[in-house]
Amino acid sequence: MPTKPAPDRLYGRTKGKKLRPRQELLLATLLPRVAWPEVPFGGAVRETWLEIGFGGGEHAHALALANPDAGIIAAEVFENGICSLLSRLTAEELPPANLRLFTNDARPLLRGMVDGSLSRLFLMFPDPWPKARHAKRRFVHPEMLREAARVLRPGGEWRIASDDPTYQAWTDAVLAAQDDFIVERSLSRPAGWPPTRYEAKAILAGRQPVYWRLERLG
Repeated sequence: MPTKPAPDRLYGRTKGKKLRPRQELLLATLLPRVAWPEVPFGGAVRETWLEIGFGGGEHAHALALANPDAGIIAAEVFENGICSLLSRLTAEELPPANLRLFTNDARPLLRGMVDGSLSRLFLMFPDPWPKARHAKRRFVHPEMLREAARVLRPGGEWRIASDDPTYQAWTDAVLAAQDDFIVERSLSRPAGWPPTRYEAKAILAGRQPVYWRLERLG
């Protein structure tokens, strides 16, 4: 079980390969049109969902298209991932009115949210931070569980998935020590969970993903 407090940020680097001119253009022109909180949701949004670390963006994008009445905030700091999601949006005449990108650390965003303001929270295949000295960076942490419990409404759902054995054992241990959520654990992706490219890579490499569904107690 973790004993050190969680740090102010969860991520390492924010830049990978040098961006291509088209990617730079997407950051300069499209990102401001979908940036949260600068651009509020449009349409008939009845509830708010948050994905922390959206990776390539396919999961957040699928959620937005399948749930037009839910406002999806997709948080990611890695530039290449941000550009990947923006590239998906260029194939559409207009970006989804219910999808917004937050490109800074999700921890302060979560802390600034009103109690009970989220209906769903997603953490899909996060960086496992496998070294023991980096364990405090893992989002599944007692401190962040308390924060997640605060911002999720009673009956709200938190979905977690990981293919890393160290992170899986860590998550099991952290969840076993809390009493804010009912926990369901599965070795098969539950119905209604969009797939991700990280999941596909894990399965192809022979790694077994684990899926947790947490329901916020009232």
